[in-house]
Amino acid sequence: MIHSPALGRSLIAVTAVVLAGCSFMPTYEPPPLPVAASFPDQATEQAAVDIRWQDFVTDARLRELITLALANNRDLRVATLNIEQVRAQYDIRRADLLPTLNLAASGSRQPNSSGGTNTSYSVGLAVSSWELDFFGRVASLKEAALAQYLASAEARRAAQTSLVAAVASTWLSLQANDDLLALTQRTLATRNDSLRLTRLRFDNGASSALDLRQAESLTAAAESALAQQQRQRALDRNALTLLVGQSVPDALLFNPADPGQAPLMATVPAGLPSDLLTRRADVRQAEQQLIAANASIGAARAAFFPRISLTAGLGTVSNELADLFKSGSWGLSLAPQAVLPLFDAGRNQANLEAANATREIAVAQYEKAIQTAFREVADALAGRATLGEQVRAQQAQATAEADRFRLAELRYRNGVASFLDVLDAQRSLFATQQSLALSQLALQQNQVALYKALGGGWTE
Repeated sequence: MIHSPALGRSLIAVTAVVLAGCSFMPTYEPPPLPVAASFPDQATEQAAVDIRWQDFVTDARLRELITLALANNRDLRVATLNIEQVRAQYDIRRADLLPTLNLAASGSRQPNSSGGTNTSYSVGLAVSSWELDFFGRVASLKEAALAQYLASAEARRAAQTSLVAAVASTWLSLQANDDLLALTQRTLATRNDSLRLTRLRFDNGASSALDLRQAESLTAAAESALAQQQRQRALDRNALTLLVGQSVPDALLFNPADPGQAPLMATVPAGLPSDLLTRRADVRQAEQQLIAANASIGAARAAFFPRISLTAGLGTVSNELADLFKSGSWGLSLAPQAVLPLFDAGRNQANLEAANATREIAVAQYEKAIQTAFREVADALAGRATLGEQVRAQQAQATAEADRFRLAELRYRNGVASFLDVLDAQRSLFATQQSLALSQLALQQNQVALYKALGGGWTE
């Protein structure tokens, strides 16, 4: 072991050089947004990302259901655990910037040239192969790990947004299926009554076999529709159970007998400029992955330059174990090493080319995420602009068809119209009422889709 105060000063000088080291990591500049500056014919309003999902969802049952999903959904739990995993990887990379200090103790016994034995004991603090990050390789890897950690956090937020929207959309679908199931049951009861009446008239010679077969066909169609609605309701119930992560309490499901339902969702502000799409969690995730790829280029570039490492020790050495801690046995040892790659068969160049390609892929994925977000918002805005008019028109049509069925049945009972007119009116009324229920569902789900597309749902 070397005893020299000058070595201590040298260590300080080397450390200062390291702290002033350079970096080959490219300066990050986000790509320009590959979309229009604003949505068509829309004005700037509050960002949906600033609206908490608790404020967006106004129905108390649905809010409680979403709370259960956030606590129990397994996909969201995996996304949360992924954050912990990636954060640990970042801590590992950050620790590489600092030396690892170990307590080392050793003893050796070796024969000497005179036929005797040389004995040596040492105890002290040791630093083994600490890389002096003069060219920023380790720092670049740390920055890449940090960006991956931040990307995992954004992925968790994106997962929460998707979960909130999925629970709300599935709950609304289940509600619509309840309405359709009740409608189909009422229609089947009406058609059974018509079939009984037609069969009675046929038995008494007042109706033709054609009328009877038409009535039987409509009744069988209603029975088929009833079985289909029962199956669809069961599928939606199963999907909701999976999203919530546990059995769904019946008290939190929609009851079609509930009178006067209040609006289930708050109005989502629209017309946000497209640059606010960068606040969407999935877009932010893509940008962090781009930053990570950019930092990896710095590490790949630094690999072309010397890698300097330091092994150091501070402790005591003695030939006798009893004299190990006596005055004069203490010393400091430094063993720096520099390795410059001369021939690696193109490995470093290939790593650099791969890092550059990875960054270009990340750029394309970032731009695609923005374009996808822009389309989702534009689609939801287009839906909101037209679905309301569609529902109002179908509501008017359903009212007219109901009156038509009433008049056709009245005319048939008075012998003015044929039974085919009644059956046709009954078929049209059922189809119109089904379309109306599905359009109302589409309008509600479009509101959820707009909230999700604008980046809402992850703010607690």
